[in-house]
Amino acid sequence: MPAGESFYITTPIYYPSDVPHIGHGYTSVAVDTLARWHRQSGDDTWMLTGTDEHGQKMLRAAAANGVTPQEWVDKLVSESWFPLLTTLDVANDDFIRTTQERHETNVQVFFQKLYDAGYIYAGEYEALYCVGCEEFKPESEIVDGTGPFEGLKVCAIHSKPLELLQEKNYFFKLSEFQDRLLELYKTEPDFVRPDSARNEVVSFVSQGLKDLSISRSTFDWGIPLPWDTSHVIYVWVDALLNYVTAVGYGSDEATFDRRWPAYHVVGKDILRFHAVIWPAMLMAAGLEVPKGVFAHGWLLVGGEKMSKSKLTGIAPSEITDVFGSDAYRFYFLSAIAFGQDGSFSWEDLSARYQAELANGFGNLASRTIAMIERYFDGVVPSAGEYAAQDLAVQQLVAKAAVDADAAVERFRIDEAIADVWTIVDALNGYITDNEPWALAKDDEQRERLGTVLYTCAEGLRALATLLSPVMPQSTAKLWAALGAEGGLGALSAQPLREAGRWGRLPAGTAVQTLSPLFPRIEATA
Repeated sequence: MPAGESFYITTPIYYPSDVPHIGHGYTSVAVDTLARWHRQSGDDTWMLTGTDEHGQKMLRAAAANGVTPQEWVDKLVSESWFPLLTTLDVANDDFIRTTQERHETNVQVFFQKLYDAGYIYAGEYEALYCVGCEEFKPESEIVDGTGPFEGLKVCAIHSKPLELLQEKNYFFKLSEFQDRLLELYKTEPDFVRPDSARNEVVSFVSQGLKDLSISRSTFDWGIPLPWDTSHVIYVWVDALLNYVTAVGYGSDEATFDRRWPAYHVVGKDILRFHAVIWPAMLMAAGLEVPKGVFAHGWLLVGGEKMSKSKLTGIAPSEITDVFGSDAYRFYFLSAIAFGQDGSFSWEDLSARYQAELANGFGNLASRTIAMIERYFDGVVPSAGEYAAQDLAVQQLVAKAAVDADAAVERFRIDEAIADVWTIVDALNGYITDNEPWALAKDDEQRERLGTVLYTCAEGLRALATLLSPVMPQSTAKLWAALGAEGGLGALSAQPLREAGRWGRLPAGTAVQTLSPLFPRIEATA
């Protein structure tokens, strides 16, 4: 995308009924990496995350703990969800909570607009409801119970009995938007990605849409409908509105016009809410639909989707306390094809940490800095005449930068990292082939030694820039060790889309001793 354009990207807002696990962290660092990449490229970037705090499940949990719902969600957010951002080095621009006045007031503005336009009507509803999902379940997600739940209908996701609810509700005329949605998917084929997710959505909508219940009247923990305060807005449609209320819908027209529309990154289990219900609601309100919805896969542990209830949930801190936040970010974003399911194991994490981070990137950085200190008194040497192998490195760096940027545009962070990692592999091979330690023994090879070490240092400069959205801590340390322009903290201001342009690290720059970026870990969890 051209530099300077608006790039607004969101995580789903998380339901803080339990502590965050690595699945939540996976989504958060993916969105943060995309935001950092665009921010560093000069785009007008805004990253939003937050928490979805209404609904029956939250009401029941608060009652079970002897506190009010607001006290309960305040505790959950402050003790678990805010700290997650620090643990994983997430540089979000905003954090919205659906209990905030800026959200609640403007959700009512939105629904009043839909009501006045004739898209909402009163009716009666009877269906099986999952409190865990906060959702009336479709037939495809209802299964027969087994064991203690034999003879009952249970949620296919939570494996817990469903509740038969019969209520007077208000409905949104979702069925009226089937043709418009199908036209959207046809004319904007990248609206839903990856292709597997798009195909699922098209198939679902093609089968016909039913009107959507958008209110509940049996409890009061939610946002009241402005025209009938005996009803609260269904938690899911309340939550979807966060993406617009956070950027000024109903209160700050200038900010809203600047930021909206957004890209949404969500887990595939909530794809239909974002790719079907949400754009239909926006169409009804006369607003632009999102720029796109990207559905990533599930993290699997022992072959099962991450779940606290099934004891497969792993807290991000269990990983970061051992390997650090950069390793967490690198592992999940590089080891899993973004958009597909991926399996986590401690053994795979440990192996990749040692091979790719400690032995690959980390060792490359350490020995390059050490050789500049040893052979050139800690000053980046000038390059002499470039040989074919030096020019090959330059061409590879330039290509990697372009390819990585193109991969990020496709939301394929894993491919972007793979593109950048070709520089790591090439430089390690370049050092092996050129043997700077042997060149240093021959005074007549002094110029050649300078060319080799300048090539390595400049390659590291490109790596620090290109990998900084993925691994902000280690790349900042490397940037400082290179003595690069602006010192520590200036890396994020480097024009990322120019990272492949050769010669940006001036000769004569003084390097600093670099401690290991990724210390070796003898024992893992």
